[in-house]
Amino acid sequence: MTSDGLTFGIYPLSVAGTPTGIAVGPKDDYEKIEDALRQLRGNSSTLSPRNYLVFSKPDAESGLLSFADRLLHSGLLGDLVIGWIQTADIVLDEWVAFIRKIVRDYGPYLTSLQITNEPNLSFMEGSKPYTRQALIEGVIAAKQEALSCGLQVKIGFGSVPESPASVPGFWEGLADHRDKTFINSLDFVGHNFYVDVFEEPLALNEISASVERIIRNLRKNLTVAGIPDHVPIRVTENGWPTGQNPFIHMERTYDQQSAVLETVIRTVYRLRKQFLITHYELFGLRDADSSKPDLFHQFGIMRDDYSPKPAFSTFKRLIEELGISSV
Repeated sequence: MTSDGLTFGIYPLSVAGTPTGIAVGPKDDYEKIEDALRQLRGNSSTLSPRNYLVFSKPDAESGLLSFADRLLHSGLLGDLVIGWIQTADIVLDEWVAFIRKIVRDYGPYLTSLQITNEPNLSFMEGSKPYTRQALIEGVIAAKQEALSCGLQVKIGFGSVPESPASVPGFWEGLADHRDKTFINSLDFVGHNFYVDVFEEPLALNEISASVERIIRNLRKNLTVAGIPDHVPIRVTENGWPTGQNPFIHMERTYDQQSAVLETVIRTVYRLRKQFLITHYELFGLRDADSSKPDLFHQFGIMRDDYSPKPAFSTFKRLIEELGISSV
């Protein structure tokens, strides 16, 4: 480990999103999750679980709180994301109240709280006209509540690379809405990206160049939004699934997964000082359903029975080598 390395994280559960819904399979086994995380950490203390609460409306709140309790009791409340269902409209006052409640009730057990997951993606949270306002008000409320409770939890928001599916002018619009309170409340900006997943395969050197381009473009967009260079970037979702690409019908092997993930992570590590990248968080620990051939069911570095793929050992080794020292 190194004193200026990366803080690593991982999505520890199995449900994954697909273009047509969600990928599910065998139930999560929390004892096996705990054991897998223990193996990955080794002598490091830097591997944080990353999970999601998806807000819709107050009458669904009890279910979300029950899920949060389950995560808490299983030791999986590390980095938490609060987003919302894109098919439902939210009331901003209720949204902010929910965020404040999460900080009050679970803040002592959190290392970070991310407000929105993919707000600049047009078919996700970015589909709503109030997205920027909800993002800004949510970040400010979370920080205010954390400070009033004497908590050190880091507060940020999420993003994805620009593409035909991203919200046009998102970053310029964020600049129009922002104020000093928002900037002062912001501890990081998360970025979800998947290189060489939904398109033709890339050579490893092309993958490295693609990662650098994505990170460089994000830092430029943060400048457009008026977010200073001293606000860190976190890679908050990244992965490379096995199985078959349903769009181009090419098989993706376990060995390829291991090689690509190592290339991506080493590239992020190389860029960490230039672009102030502090975290790398992998999606995810295990497959949703290893019996399903499509890649959306096979994002894990373990099969759905928690048997490791080669990438499991690779990720463990990279945490030990590139993770930030705990001393």
